[in-house]
Amino acid sequence: MSDERLTIIGGGLAGAEAAWHAARVGVSVRLYEMRPGKSSPVHRTGLLAELVCSNSLKSNLLTNAAGLLKEEMRILGSVVIECADAHRVPAGQALAVDRERYAECITERVSSLPNVEIIREEITEIPTEGVVIIASGPLTSEALAQDIARLTGRDYLYFYDAVAPTITADSIDYDIVYRASRYDKGDADYLNCPMTEEEYNAFYDALIAAERVPTSALEPMKLFEGCMPIEEIAARGRQTLVFGPLKPVGLEYPRTGRWPYAVVQLRQENKEGALWGLVGFQTRLKWGEQERVFRMIPGLQHAEFVRYGVMHRNTYIESPHLLFPTMRMRDRRPQTADRSSTTPEPPIPNPESLAPNPIFFAGQITGVEGYVESAAMGIIAGTNAARLIKGEEQVVFPRETMIGALADYISSPQTTDFQPMNANFGILPKLDQRIRSKRDRYAAQSERALEAIRAIAASL
Repeated sequence: MSDERLTIIGGGLAGAEAAWHAARVGVSVRLYEMRPGKSSPVHRTGLLAELVCSNSLKSNLLTNAAGLLKEEMRILGSVVIECADAHRVPAGQALAVDRERYAECITERVSSLPNVEIIREEITEIPTEGVVIIASGPLTSEALAQDIARLTGRDYLYFYDAVAPTITADSIDYDIVYRASRYDKGDADYLNCPMTEEEYNAFYDALIAAERVPTSALEPMKLFEGCMPIEEIAARGRQTLVFGPLKPVGLEYPRTGRWPYAVVQLRQENKEGALWGLVGFQTRLKWGEQERVFRMIPGLQHAEFVRYGVMHRNTYIESPHLLFPTMRMRDRRPQTADRSSTTPEPPIPNPESLAPNPIFFAGQITGVEGYVESAAMGIIAGTNAARLIKGEEQVVFPRETMIGALADYISSPQTTDFQPMNANFGILPKLDQRIRSKRDRYAAQSERALEAIRAIAASL
């Protein structure tokens, strides 16, 4: 297969990462992206790896699961993390990026590789020749989704995801809003809108009563806990927001020297600081309602919205039944390591539906949740697709690593009640020694993971 070209469907984070890792080891890549000719409900440009939700890639700390995963990806040569580091904006201990410059960086890096051809057209059917990576994302077009359903012999699983609004810096009232990071950690990278109890209660009542965009009556609205709309959190009780996204702890208000009753935080979204996002304000309120209700937040009474919050349906495949940890689709019954296990092997797709060629999946469509997690699956798929083409052995990343643990979770036949999964320390194997302190335990797990990932990187 040494002269074969790799086909990648989808130019999001996972598709771009897969193309980068395959092309850099000498494999020729055709990367298909339907934008800008055909867009999705939430994309706005034709750039590769455009971020459609938050501009934050979460924590950079090694005692945080997302921070560990990013460090593993740095060691593996991730273009997604390399461009994020190059175009970060102030966000305390988190890695947040200038959306446009970030996507431009990834687009330029990937397209500049001489063996990558980017083709701007929609793929409606899975190619039946050559090695293919399907990285079409959670917003896969209807035609391609139908062909994936045919291939897998299964219906999609799904959940609803929401996006927070973005406002202009010039429209913020700085006589009210103040800069601070929680407990003064970081460089006061967040803008904070303080609320009194009276202001909070008025805002809460308006939020609860606001009109929402209706969802399909044909299916229940399954929500992902990590991106729960602000109005859904509020519906759980009047104080839920105060102990959640509007938590004032550690954000002393300079005028009073005390914590406000509640705080709405704003995070910088571009390098110039001209755009700011409402942290934790994913929503499905109607656009007019967003303006009316969110302008009740102190300091945002004249807020100019350049991007409204929206909700969209995310789909993902039932990966434990379909994928190996290499991200390749199963084409035979899996061989379980533990022959004594009483756990039944998952049913395989109808052999008549299987493609005659090797198929890999990558990104959020596999059932991982989050920007970095999606890109990480692109590394696995791109690496293994390239190795298959070059006649080399497939790589299974160790479960001691965060990237390997995620791949194991979404591909393990023992995974039950399959739901989207973020990076978290709970999916890593336990340490040999017991460590009571959570922080010290996470630090030890991170040290073990990075040692393992350096060994893998050296062998690739």
